[in-house]
Amino acid sequence: MTVAAVILAASPGSALADADGTPGVRRLADVAWAGGATPVLVCSFDPDGAVAAALANAEVTLVEPVDPSRGPVGQIVNGAQAAGAIVTDTDAALVWPARMAWVDAETVTTLIAAHGDDRSTVLRPAFDGEPGWPVLLPLRHLGVLGSLGTDRMPADLLADLEAAGVAFRIVETGDPGVTHDVSTPRADLPPYDGPPEPADAHAHEWGVASADEPDDAPVPGPSRIAAFED
Repeated sequence: MTVAAVILAASPGSALADADGTPGVRRLADVAWAGGATPVLVCSFDPDGAVAAALANAEVTLVEPVDPSRGPVGQIVNGAQAAGAIVTDTDAALVWPARMAWVDAETVTTLIAAHGDDRSTVLRPAFDGEPGWPVLLPLRHLGVLGSLGTDRMPADLLADLEAAGVAFRIVETGDPGVTHDVSTPRADLPPYDGPPEPADAHAHEWGVASADEPDDAPVPGPSRIAAFED
């Protein structure tokens, strides 16, 4: 079972929004990987290379978005298809708006574990009863999602998907980051109610490989993949 993270940025500005001194997509890429998502993808336009620079040395692939006329649904489908192309065993994707920069790695782990128990249900995290993001979408529902309106916003797409008969389940995570976006300073978030460490107790050693590189070695950027066109 493989669950990808598809981080969606409507613009380079939204991708690079400040998250406690770190570009938002960089924080999310690290959190997604730490929580067990693979592959991790950032879907964003990057005309001047600033997004790629922010993702240097991260375990992430930068995906070229499709034409904006295809709407949010087109961007989600594009990211999910890219995930499947990178790792053929991918059977679900965390659909993750870049503005949701405060999500904890434990939430990623919790959603992936819940998906392992039920491979067909869309899982939506919640904090204090309020549904939030990222949403775990089994890729078996990608065809239904792709048939929805290009004018529908992400929250509307979820409602349409449920109305089409796809099963949903709310997963209470105790993580305020699933409902509070980057416009809320991190210091102002409600207290986190979940465990402080990922459930699998695995400590990822970020940067270990790069630590062996000389200080003046060139910094590798993320891999890239083109948009998937119909």
